[in-house]
Amino acid sequence: MNHTSQHFFPHAVPGSLSTSETLKEEHEGAALGVPLGLVPHNSVPMTSTVINIRSDTSVPDHVVWSLFNTLFMNFCCLGFVAFAYSVKSRDRKMVGDLTGAQSYASTAKCLNITALVFSLLLVITLIIGLITLLMRRAA
Repeated sequence: MNHTSQHFFPHAVPGSLSTSETLKEEHEGAALGVPLGLVPHNSVPMTSTVINIRSDTSVPDHVVWSLFNTLFMNFCCLGFVAFAYSVKSRDRKMVGDLTGAQSYASTAKCLNITALVFSLLLVITLIIGLITLLMRRAA
């Protein structure tokens, strides 16, 4: 049976770099573009950081579209109602209720589409009526 003493750090040599100095060397080597395998190290345990990114939180709330419809195309106050639902959707999203946020966002989207279509139809009808009126007066 072999009775040799084992060190906690098998590659540690008296007078070698400390752990913080080794990490600093590895960081500097990585910053210089030296591959990680070529950076000298003294059995420093590797640590990693895991960042969880939830991809299901991307529920659109349509606030900007609703604000535009409220200010410029507010047919029968549909833009204002859509803005209210958009704000409710954003509040639900901040609380973490994604199904509620999706429901309010869907309602806001439908109201925005309806306000936009009716407002565009109204503008087109007014332009056609104005052109017709001007053509009758000219003749």
